[in-house]
Amino acid sequence: MSVVSGPGGSGRTAAGAPHVLDNPALAALTGPHARFAERRGRVLRYPVDVSPWLALPDDPDARDWADVAALAGPGAEVALPGFRGEVPEGWEITFRVDGVQFVDDGLAAAPDPQAVRLGPADVPEMLDLVARTQPGPFLPRTVELGTYLGIRRDGALIAMAGERLHPPGWTEISAVCTDPAFRGEGLATRLILAVAHGIRERGETPFLHTSAGNSTAIRLYESLGFRLRRRTAFVAARVPQRLTDGRAAVPVP
Repeated sequence: MSVVSGPGGSGRTAAGAPHVLDNPALAALTGPHARFAERRGRVLRYPVDVSPWLALPDDPDARDWADVAALAGPGAEVALPGFRGEVPEGWEITFRVDGVQFVDDGLAAAPDPQAVRLGPADVPEMLDLVARTQPGPFLPRTVELGTYLGIRRDGALIAMAGERLHPPGWTEISAVCTDPAFRGEGLATRLILAVAHGIRERGETPFLHTSAGNSTAIRLYESLGFRLRRRTAFVAARVPQRLTDGRAAVPVP
């Protein structure tokens, strides 16, 4: 299947169908990550201790928004990766940041001899590192989404990177972070390339997201061999306490 895609382009297939990376959370939850999916109608989400992402269909209607409210509950904040439409009356946009999506376009992927596999026993240290470096959402069960690698010094976890969204044929590299005391040593680069190597070994293609305003990260990813595929957005919205027709935001029969 050929793809029409240039930097910032739509990335649609030659036949005009949406590419799986246009709505990667939906593609993941209806594909390789289906075991995590909590579903109501056409709306899916990850368990709240795995990932904050909620997946809308490409053309959400009033029923879909009611299903979001039913899944999340009154007053809850929901993360809507890539959403660029308008939320219904009564909903509040609580967070919106422009983002960019990069895909592998010649990475020198390779294993790293110092990288160790991280698992559930390492989660407390991983959460501590994330809290100090703020690479993006990482929750107590995020480690279950894929392979996470770390580098330790004197037994302490000082850098990590891993896998998050998993649309068919693709795996997202995420949670790339380094203890501030050890930045400038190229640890993030080494871990990105090591995680990418594992993705390629499965016959899949690495991709990742970052903020459009994070020029340092963008320069790094481009230097490593990632190519800008499309511009996107990181959006969160708050479910109203009551729906616009006066009904409480509770499951719809």
